[in-house]
Amino acid sequence: MQLTRKVEMNERTEVVPDIAAASTTQKEPVWQVLVLNDPVNLMSYVVKVFQKVFGFSAQRAERHMIEVHRDGQSILWVGERERAEMYVQELQQWQLTAKLERQNG
Repeated sequence: MQLTRKVEMNERTEVVPDIAAASTTQKEPVWQVLVLNDPVNLMSYVVKVFQKVFGFSAQRAERHMIEVHRDGQSILWVGERERAEMYVQELQQWQLTAKLERQNG
């Protein structure tokens, strides 16, 4: 949608783009990748997958794995939707239960 404004000039009206209004773009929603707890995969396997997919250190991957085990889920990544969808698909290919959610706020 292009916003315009009217400018009066010597008895005629000219329509010009409203640069100030056009430059105020809406922020894209932020998406988060969550992995859910499952009774199938070993904890060590989950840590390795987090390291492989996200490049996490062993300590960070283990913290997320513990959070999944304790709380039932963990937010692994936050950002743009297209990349989040890619991460969810990759986690699912590794047989982990993952989902995409819009971040609140």
